[in-house]
Amino acid sequence: MRIVAEQLGKRFRREWIFRNVDLTLESGNSYTFIGPNGSGKSTLLQTLTGVLPSSEGAIRYERQGRPLEIDDWFRHIVIAAPYLELIEELTLDELLTFHQSFKPFKDNLSPHDLADRMRLGHARHKEIKAYSSGMKQRVKLGLAFFSEARIVVLDEPTSNLDKHGIAWYHEHVRQLSSQLLLIGSNQPDEYDFCPNTVDIMQWK
Repeated sequence: MRIVAEQLGKRFRREWIFRNVDLTLESGNSYTFIGPNGSGKSTLLQTLTGVLPSSEGAIRYERQGRPLEIDDWFRHIVIAAPYLELIEELTLDELLTFHQSFKPFKDNLSPHDLADRMRLGHARHKEIKAYSSGMKQRVKLGLAFFSEARIVVLDEPTSNLDKHGIAWYHEHVRQLSSQLLLIGSNQPDEYDFCPNTVDIMQWK
């Protein structure tokens, strides 16, 4: 899988968040987008994944050298980010079953198995709204780590995690080597394994 951005730009009203972004991102690689708070890392990630429309330029998704239709991008992407909300009225079991209905889990994992891998088996039957912020973050990351998707996007991945949750993150994020991994972060310990860093300030 490949993402190609050509002269990509995004603005809100009269302010350009970034301009003239030329990037080629390839499966089997990880890329961390860095920059000061408020510099536009999340906006760039959302634009690259089609969550936000670009203001100029073009994005192309390619699989085996052939472009994908934009309506099919979502089938290949999974995102964990603070700005994406979980359905809090569902229990974890219900949420995982719902998610599995449109994006299967790796290795034919069942919702029960996945809850255990998230270290949340004890809370499978609780509604998500009763979870702590750290537990919710583990759910988001677990869906990203274990869903069948060629592109994994993690924005501020260790937000709200305690030291045990951070260790769990490091254990699993390193297993995504065959996928295309995009990380937005200002915390070096979130991406110390990542060989490619992209400073968004070059496009300001």
